[in-house]
Amino acid sequence: MHTLIISDFGVFLGKHSERLVVRKGGDVVEEHPLIDLEHVLVTGAGVSVSSDLIRECCDRGICMTFLTRSGKPYAKVVSPALTATVRTRREQIAALGDSRGVTVAKAIALGKLRNQANLLRYFAKYRKESDPASFEAITERAAEIMRLEQKLRALSGESADDLRQDILNVEGRAGAAYWEGVRAILGDKAEFDRREHRGAGDPVNSMLNYGYGILYSQVWSAVTLAGLEPFAGFIHTDRPGKPSLVLDLVEEFRQPVVDRALLAAIGRGFKIEMERADAGEDARLSEKTRKEIAERVLERLESKVNYEGKKWAFASVIQMQCRRLASFLRGEGDYKPFVSGW
Repeated sequence: MHTLIISDFGVFLGKHSERLVVRKGGDVVEEHPLIDLEHVLVTGAGVSVSSDLIRECCDRGICMTFLTRSGKPYAKVVSPALTATVRTRREQIAALGDSRGVTVAKAIALGKLRNQANLLRYFAKYRKESDPASFEAITERAAEIMRLEQKLRALSGESADDLRQDILNVEGRAGAAYWEGVRAILGDKAEFDRREHRGAGDPVNSMLNYGYGILYSQVWSAVTLAGLEPFAGFIHTDRPGKPSLVLDLVEEFRQPVVDRALLAAIGRGFKIEMERADAGEDARLSEKTRKEIAERVLERLESKVNYEGKKWAFASVIQMQCRRLASFLRGEGDYKPFVSGW
C-alpha cells in the first residue's frame, strides 16, 4: 500500500477496471492497481478527477487529498461512512472539560519537546569530532528544551482550557531553542533566520511548510479513520475551519518525519529551487522541488521505526496513535506520546 503523488499540470484521473489511470492530452501516462493504493495526493494544478474514480476510492477506503502549491490541504475526499462513529466523538467532546483533556494536552506537548530535543541530539552526534563548536551549540539547545520539560510536567489544572496558555508558553520557549539549534545544524548549507509559517517566501521555511502540509493530510486521515473529531483539539483553540485536533497530533511527528527528512536532505546538498509567483506574490517552490519534497516525506512515512516493541512504518504509527487516543477517551487504555529515538 502506498501514496500516489499527482503533480503534473492538467492531467485527468480516471478508473479502468481495477486500476487508477492517469491521462494527459488523451494519452495514458500512468496506471496503478487500486489494490496497492492507500492515498492519492494531488499537488498539481488543473487536475480533473472522474466521479467513478472518486466512488471507487471511497468504497476501498482510499483517501484523496488536494494541496495548494504551499503545501496546505484545501480538500479531502473520504467516504462519509468513515466518520460514522458517535461514542468516540461524544467522549472526546466531554474530555475537553475534564482530567482526560489535561492528560492528552500534556502528553502531546511532552512528546513535542522530547522529539525536538532528540532530533537536535541526532544531528549533533555526527559533529562531536568534526565540529565541536557546532556540537556544543546544538546539544545546549537540546538541554534547554529538556529543562523546560520539567516545567511542563509541573503544570496542573482541571481541564485543558486551564492549561492551554501555560502549555503554549512552554512550547514557545522550547520552539525558540529548537530553531536556534536548527540554524546551527544548517550552518552555511542554507540561509535560515527564523521560523515563519504562513506566507513564508524563503527556501527553508517554504520547504518545511510544504512538508508539514503533507504530514497534516496523513494525520487528518488517521484522525478520521480512528473516529475522532478533527475540529476539537486539546491544545490548539477552536476556530471555524481550524482542524485543531489534527494540529495537536501533528506536533508529535513534525521532527521525526518532516524535519529529519528535509534537514538531512539539505545537509546532503539538496538544492531548494524557487520560482517567481504571480504578480504581487512572493517566490514559491518550483514544481520539481515540491515533488522531491513530497517524495522524501512520503519515503520517511514509509520507513520503519520502533513502536511498542516492534518495527512499524511511521504512517502506521500515526494511525495507531490516533486509535490509542480514541481508546483512552473511551476509558479503554492510556495515552502516551510518540517519542522518536536519536
